[in-house]
Amino acid sequence: MSGPGTPTDSVPAGQVRPPRDRTVAVAVLAATVLLLAAQAVSGSSARLVLLLVFVPALLAGLGTLAQTVAAAIWVTGVIVISSLVFPTPSVAGRALTLVAVVLAQTVGVLLCARRLRRDRELFRMRQTAVALQRQLLRPLPAPTRHAGLDGRYRPVEEDALVGGDLYDIADTPYGTRVLVGDVQGKGLPAIGAGFAVLGAFREAAFRDPTLTAVAQALENAVARHNAYAAQSGEDERFVTATVFGLDDGSTVQAVNCGHLAPYLLGDEREPGAVPLAAGVPLGLAELAGEVRAVQRFELAEGETLLLVTDGVTEAADAEGEFYPIDRRLRGLSDRSPDALAGAVEEDVRRHSHGPLRDDLTILTLRRAAGGDGPDGGARPNGSHRPSGA
Repeated sequence: MSGPGTPTDSVPAGQVRPPRDRTVAVAVLAATVLLLAAQAVSGSSARLVLLLVFVPALLAGLGTLAQTVAAAIWVTGVIVISSLVFPTPSVAGRALTLVAVVLAQTVGVLLCARRLRRDRELFRMRQTAVALQRQLLRPLPAPTRHAGLDGRYRPVEEDALVGGDLYDIADTPYGTRVLVGDVQGKGLPAIGAGFAVLGAFREAAFRDPTLTAVAQALENAVARHNAYAAQSGEDERFVTATVFGLDDGSTVQAVNCGHLAPYLLGDEREPGAVPLAAGVPLGLAELAGEVRAVQRFELAEGETLLLVTDGVTEAADAEGEFYPIDRRLRGLSDRSPDALAGAVEEDVRRHSHGPLRDDLTILTLRRAAGGDGPDGGARPNGSHRPSGA
């Protein structure tokens, strides 16, 4: 019994599906009839039937092992019979031809088996990467008592599934907390620092009552990661990030650590960036001597907060012009929250006219309807809004 992720004789899921057995049988039979008829018309001097040896070679790259073996046996049998019906003058020549045919079919079968073994290995590796991604990045959409997070995540190395951008959302005793960030660099080399930040966020979001304490935990995590990287001879990195806090009220708290400002969209407002002071990235606060502070803005029910990384804002066209997100959002603000992230991604790809040059993350954050949690919105400190001091 096979299930998801179980290797079979066919190409694993996610790869190109092999042709159906009936399709292969009809194609092989048609090729055989056509070549035999052409050989009969041409006379015994023409050995057109030998062209059938290419059929198993084609199946070795497209079909299953069973299809390739069946085609090889069929082709060998047809050529043997053909050599008896249309014999060549030289017995040694006939024997040499049959030996060459058998060797060619054997090679085709072995190549097919090797390809399928490689496909299974790649499939298992991809499944491992998917499992890693699910541990690193929460699958979207991700609803909580107070908000819902949805969107698109596209690593620049798309086969890797994970990259340097990061996000998370946590339903904590202090309200819903959301993280969006971007590690210096891109692709696989940036995963280590991103994992350090995500691990620290998932612990501090539930432990620390203030967003500034959560941000400090992230700062400490990047500092520890850089210290370990320096000892290992790897590059030290900084991380731009913003941590948001939402509860049952309409006010959103934010601690911005050098990340791009979010964009606010609603039916009754012009799309625009939320004026948050940027601050310094994680990993650089000690050098800058900065004390992080909480900033506040309003997010009413029905409004959407768009969170992006620089893979969006720095996507350049052929002339080197960056994606004009402020102007483009005016034409996309009428999209539903579920479709907004996809529309922005498509617009970015049209603007850049080519593959991604950086990890790309586009998230939409909206308040949950009503905003009432199962505990009636009560907080450990008796307040509906966590302290930002």
